[in-house]
Amino acid sequence: MDDPNSNVWLKNRRFYEEHVAGMIRDRFGLYESRIAVGLSGEGSDCFGFDDEISRDHDFGTGVCLWLTDEDMHLYGHKLNEAYTVLVQEKERAFYTPRLQERRGVMSIHDFYSNILQIDCDTVGCTMSEQQWLRLDHACLATAVNGEIYRDDLGAFSKFRKLLMDYYPDRVWRMRIAEKMHEYSAALQVNYARCMTRKDTVAAQLCKSRGTEAAMELFFLLKRVYPPYYKWTFRALSKLEGAEEFSARIQELADLPCSKEAWEGTRYHPNRQNYKDRVVSLSEDIGYDLSEMLKQQGLIERMNPYLEADVQKILKR
Repeated sequence: MDDPNSNVWLKNRRFYEEHVAGMIRDRFGLYESRIAVGLSGEGSDCFGFDDEISRDHDFGTGVCLWLTDEDMHLYGHKLNEAYTVLVQEKERAFYTPRLQERRGVMSIHDFYSNILQIDCDTVGCTMSEQQWLRLDHACLATAVNGEIYRDDLGAFSKFRKLLMDYYPDRVWRMRIAEKMHEYSAALQVNYARCMTRKDTVAAQLCKSRGTEAAMELFFLLKRVYPPYYKWTFRALSKLEGAEEFSARIQELADLPCSKEAWEGTRYHPNRQNYKDRVVSLSEDIGYDLSEMLKQQGLIERMNPYLEADVQKILKR
């Protein structure tokens, strides 16, 4: 995640401190300690990734106000009306209806349920294994991003903590095994097959899928949720200890499929064609990930061919 003191984050926090906090205190003082406020959810600004290009759509200053279901029924409509007046009093470039849905007053239950696309138990703060398995990494990252300015009641933060504590161990291992398989299948097996057939379109797809699987596996081993795919590499480059790995991913993404490296080469499942830099780089990335798996105690011996250890991960 980018610096939380970025201009976008500061602008939204100032809007809360200079306008929203006073409105809540003056008009809803009886409920002030029950209203959680912050900036989280959908939108690159919630990740701190916003830039000039991002501001051509769904962009504007605003915050989220989260209420329990009970409070939502009691005074949520009036609070939302008061908040909307504040927003309309200020110039908000591109403050679209879609952005208005992402900001303003909402129930805690609806906020998490809409993002995760499941019926969240935000009161008991529990999730079944089946629910965890249905979740996508990116939606989890979206549910826990941003900043919380105030949550005296703690109801919003309690469910947020459940998500931030990361996957249950069994689900975590299943996700790791899944990405190990995806990486090996795409980059360590099918890429070579496609290049031998001179099918560079399929080879490019293998490279893309393998690259995505490698990044997601790195996040899994760091116990961090990766964001929406277009921000995954940017988030990866911010992770501690990811400098060398990020450089390999960048190089892999920049490499073309080299037909020359495969001229006169016959496919052999147990022989690597190191004339193609994509192949050798894929092995380096495999070593990086295998080393992380060993450091986590998930495997005993390093093996760059990740598929070989999939069953070990699942059985352990």
